[in-house]
Amino acid sequence: MFLQGANNDNNQLTELDVSRRFFIKTGLSACTLLALPAAAYASKPKTTVKQLALLNLHTGERVKSVYWEKGRYISSSLRDIEKILRDHRTGKTHIIDLRLLDILQFLYSRMGARKEFQVISGYRSPETNKMLALQNHGVAKQSLHMQGRAIDIRLPEFSLADLRKAALSLKVGGVGYYPNSNFIHLDTGNVRYW
Repeated sequence: MFLQGANNDNNQLTELDVSRRFFIKTGLSACTLLALPAAAYASKPKTTVKQLALLNLHTGERVKSVYWEKGRYISSSLRDIEKILRDHRTGKTHIIDLRLLDILQFLYSRMGARKEFQVISGYRSPETNKMLALQNHGVAKQSLHMQGRAIDIRLPEFSLADLRKAALSLKVGGVGYYPNSNFIHLDTGNVRYW
């Protein structure tokens, strides 16, 4: 960008003056934009603990556990949750994706829930998944359940439609809606819904 004129005339700008002003304005604008989200985030209450309450409908087992506190996940609580979410057919457990637990916790909080999640299916062993896929064409052969990245749930104090709507509003992972079977599916895969 060139502005022509005499360097001694205060009413006209040189190329150097324009570049300097552009740099300063751009820099200040960028700093302001970067600071705004941080300021907005700082005004939100910070989560000090993350807790889940789960009931496995197949085994009748329950867990209510703080699984994250003081900036750290709690190993013993994660093992308790993995036990509840195990494949009830084989007894096999698997590491559960921490993002899935956080999605559940955030959904629970967003709903203002007080009762526990009812778990229809958590981790599925490859053997169980293969058997289910043969019985039901809706079961994915490469299901994220086999990776500890998916869960099928309901929250009885809310309608399934409201639970689905809240899950969709999170805009994270997959959300499947199965009203005839009375559950929604959540996973940590790409954002999608069905």
